[in-house]
Amino acid sequence: MAKNTKFCFTNKKTVICISGMAGTGKSTLSKKLAEKYNLKCYSGGDALKELANAEGYDASCQGWWESPEGLKFLNERINDPKFDKAVDAKLLEYAEQGNVLLDSWTMPWLLKDGFKIWLLASLEKRAARVAERDRITVDEAFKVLKEKEDRTKAIYKKLYGFALGEDFTPFDLVLDTDNLNADEVFGVLCKVISNVILSVSS
Repeated sequence: MAKNTKFCFTNKKTVICISGMAGTGKSTLSKKLAEKYNLKCYSGGDALKELANAEGYDASCQGWWESPEGLKFLNERINDPKFDKAVDAKLLEYAEQGNVLLDSWTMPWLLKDGFKIWLLASLEKRAARVAERDRITVDEAFKVLKEKEDRTKAIYKKLYGFALGEDFTPFDLVLDTDNLNADEVFGVLCKVISNVILSVSS
């Protein structure tokens, strides 16, 4: 198969969800996979950033969710579910259209159908990746990740009742990425999509 070959799903209801805590590379992987398989890609995190911008935040910088502003917006979301509900309603609309890849923490629980993938990585590994990405120390990355994830888990526990990062019941595939680089994870997911999801959808 040619390296740059693109696939197109014939089943317009095909939906792939990719989830994983910060530092697992899910956002970058989602965009690459969507491009390869000619899927529309929608990110719950990007949609929330747009809402944050509308509230007067500047969410344009890399690693914004781990910044003081990002953590402040997380607190707003804990106190007011309107942001998350608006984004989730829109993602559900996209899923209904089909032929999409969703980068989302909530869709695996809210969608009845679709192929759902969780990218697993230890907090230590993820902190190292975030430290490199944001040019901060590993200790700083560890601290902000822990704070961010505690607040994020609280949001979804309060709103939907599920335990983010602890309950893997909805997922069709849980992939441990601790000992894999980004290219290797991409390769594994390509095999899964081509040999499992694509063959089923065709």
